[in-house]
Amino acid sequence: MTSFDPARLRRALADHLEEGGVLETPAWRKAVEDVPRELFLPSFFKDGPSPDGITRYTPVSRDADEDEWLSLVYRNETWVTQIDGRVTADTANGSVTGFPTSSSTMPSTVVGMLESLDVDEGMSVLEIGTGTGYSTGLLCHRLGEDNVTSVEVDPAVSERADQSLEAAGYSTWTVTGDGLLGHPRRAPYDRTIATCAVRRIPYAWVRQTKPGGIILATVGPSAWSYGTGLAKLTVKDDGTAEGRIIGRTSFMPARAEAAVPFSGDLSARAAYADIERKTSLSPDVLNDWMPAFLAQLAAPGAQLVRAVSDSRETVYLFDTGREAFAELTADGDEWTVRQGGPVAIWDAIESALTAWQDAGEPDISTVRLEVSPEAHAYWIGGQRITTDARSYWIGEKPALRWKHQHQPLSG
Repeated sequence: MTSFDPARLRRALADHLEEGGVLETPAWRKAVEDVPRELFLPSFFKDGPSPDGITRYTPVSRDADEDEWLSLVYRNETWVTQIDGRVTADTANGSVTGFPTSSSTMPSTVVGMLESLDVDEGMSVLEIGTGTGYSTGLLCHRLGEDNVTSVEVDPAVSERADQSLEAAGYSTWTVTGDGLLGHPRRAPYDRTIATCAVRRIPYAWVRQTKPGGIILATVGPSAWSYGTGLAKLTVKDDGTAEGRIIGRTSFMPARAEAAVPFSGDLSARAAYADIERKTSLSPDVLNDWMPAFLAQLAAPGAQLVRAVSDSRETVYLFDTGREAFAELTADGDEWTVRQGGPVAIWDAIESALTAWQDAGEPDISTVRLEVSPEAHAYWIGGQRITTDARSYWIGEKPALRWKHQHQPLSG
């Protein structure tokens, strides 16, 4: 028997979230206090570095150490629940390595998003990404199980979540399918919320959300774990949606948009350069959140890779879909960039970041966006940016051009 009382742990978690300014609404506090997170996390992985620098994931389960398991369940932490699309903690034979593909997001992030959803009694919600089902359970507690529809792309993850929801007493609408398509059968919805990151808001979500309804989702690159923003949009009568980035957030990418990790000889991918020059802009600026967000707007699809050989760092940006690359190496206090392929990746990023710096380096919270049937449009620092192949501006200067349309949904 565990020496921990789950009800007491839930109250302590609610206190922690309230003291942190995340939990504000009595109805959501009641949900946190009542929904048993332990039912949705019967097992999961703890992660940590190993002597070789590779992250290893160690299974944690109720059967192994019930007290440790339960105490970790109610920490304000994200716990990985699946590796490489197939390995779960209950099937792993000891510590494993790999790429996380499903998780239970830290409660502060989940509850903060639910608070931002601005729900009222009786509203219907479409959730993209069921995951463990914990956030689905909170929604069911708040709005009623018949008002919640949750879509999960992974059949095994969906089945486990459905079983956990049933055990918690919620026979809600769980659907296995591509969340980028929404779920038109039960549309329209008052609210749409995504618990995965997307490169852009699919127009299908706009079509399935009522005028006046809210869409809340993380937008940004699929290959980077940062440089993403939480977008909150209101659907308008004319079939468009408009809103802004309300803060930084980070989620696993939608499965259809997840980038495949690189392997093999990186230098072979950058063997043939068309341009080689000095650049005054260090790639280290991409370590910061807003520059990373802008970089993925300027060069959608580009993946960032850092490599060290003989104590010398090389920074790569690869767009495998267009066979383009940028390779940056330090030369004293300067950097040399080599670029190849049909698009000059670093030129586009350099232009966007220079314009952003000239405009006073506005924060990601200044970004506004509009989704129409044709494309996305962004405003940064009061100036319009559009992704339908027209010029955009940051501050007063033209920055660059690119094309960013809605089809295909996974592209």
